[in-house]
Order: sequence, then structure tokens, then C-alpha cells
Amino acid sequence: MELAGFLGATMLWVKAAHIIFVIFLMAGLFMMPRFFVYHHQTPVGSDEDKKWIEREDRLRRIILNPALIIVWIFGLMLAFNGDYWGEGWFIAKFLLVIALSGYHGWMIGYSKKLARGLRPLTEKQLRLLNEVPGIAAAVIVILVVVRP
Repeated sequence: MELAGFLGATMLWVKAAHIIFVIFLMAGLFMMPRFFVYHHQTPVGSDEDKKWIEREDRLRRIILNPALIIVWIFGLMLAFNGDYWGEGWFIAKFLLVIALSGYHGWMIGYSKKLARGLRPLTEKQLRLLNEVPGIAAAVIVILVVVRP
């Protein structure tokens, strides 16, 4: 089977890896705000506060950051391989991925605020922010599959 683009027959492997790491990334993007909700409920400086700081740090280091980097690498490989840059569905998807990357950055910054004992948002606001990756993922999947 011959596939177009510079990736050739490896394109399907790159696509599979991209999807696998998107799943890891999305899991982390769903988990971290939920962690924040529970973290907010702990007294600053308590043993439980320290445990949530460590949990959030591990999620960032072990899942979120590596998954985001790998998703970008494989995603850009696929984008250049398919030369999608002029297609509307791709531009919309790309902008949403940039927005999700910004959301990831916001979460990392917010976890550092929590570690310093700050609680700038309410639990309700955090629960609402927890919906962002789900909505973005739904729109991205529609853009990639349906290509409207």
C-alpha cells in the first residue's frame, strides 16, 4: 500500500500515535480542573494541600506536558504530509488546538497559584472551565471527520 506525502507508509503509524497521545492529553485536560476543585476544598498548607500539589505536579510532568509535545510533533507531521494548510476545516481545527494549548498553559499557571496558596477562582468557575476541553474536542473531531 502506497500512501502520499513524505511520510509514505508510516503515515498511518504517525496518525495512530497522534490519536493515542491526543487521548492522553484529553484525559489530563479533564483531570486537572477536577483536581483543582478538590484542591480548593483543602486548607492552605495542610497535608492534604501538599498531596494535591504533588498530584497536580505529577499529572503535569508525566501526562500533560509530554502528551502535548508529542501531539504537536505528530500533528504537524500529518499537517505537512497532507498539505492541509489552505483548507478551512484544518485552519479552524488548528486554531482550536492552539486554544487548547493555551488552556493547558493556563492550567499549569493555575496549579502554581494553588501551590502558593492562592485560590483566585471559585469551585463553580473551575467546574465550568472543566467543560472547555470536551467542547473543543467535539468540535475538533467534527472538523476532522466531516471536514465542513
